[in-house]
Amino acid sequence: MKVYESSFNYDYTFPAVTLAYFLRYPNPYSRHVLSSDVIDRHVDPETHRLHTVRLHLKKSKVPAGILKFLPRGLAGPGGASQSYILEKTTIDIKEGWMETESKNMEWTGVLSVVERQTFRRQRLEDLAASPRDDLERAKETTSCRTVVTFVSNLGQGKLLSWRHKDNPHEAHEEEPPKQGFFASLSTAGIQRTVELIGVKRTKSALVNGKEGMNVVLERLRSGGIIGVLEGMRRDRMESMAGEGH
Repeated sequence: MKVYESSFNYDYTFPAVTLAYFLRYPNPYSRHVLSSDVIDRHVDPETHRLHTVRLHLKKSKVPAGILKFLPRGLAGPGGASQSYILEKTTIDIKEGWMETESKNMEWTGVLSVVERQTFRRQRLEDLAASPRDDLERAKETTSCRTVVTFVSNLGQGKLLSWRHKDNPHEAHEEEPPKQGFFASLSTAGIQRTVELIGVKRTKSALVNGKEGMNVVLERLRSGGIIGVLEGMRRDRMESMAGEGH
């Protein structure tokens, strides 16, 4: 198992950041997100916290470093694939925090990725120890802490046996070199390799995610909800146009 952590601040108020979080797809940095659907949403009558469950469909490309371990045909040409991401959020507006959890629904045998984020309101009094220019820049910011865990079960026999089951003739022809290749790697070594590839991709994805959020936040600041919705419409049209080429 691998764990990756990061922290940063948004120079926007907590209500703005939480609203942008739910309006972040699509944006220029997330055109791989094909759809987002609300599965459940309710307010707890005792705690008054808002709970939301959403399902995102994303297209991606399986990295070559992982693709070589997979049975032939499990991914599309060039490693193209689609996967559903289950997202759960809990918001306490009064206390000023939001907790999220996102995890992949497919490819869990190859790599299970669970991303947890905690957003917290940082008021002026919380920034009293900050330099004066920070205080003048914003009376309230929002901190975000991200913890991502990666667990791979690849190499334990199940996935590798699919190739033999689906195409025994091809498996027989390819068995000697494949056995020689996997003999040079332990199961733990294969899993560590896959998990490290996941960490590398996540670092880039988190940067893009923050940039995408900032785009939505700026649209919200300058144009309100209408500005955000108009931006979403443009991004969707540009994404569809790009798929047509």
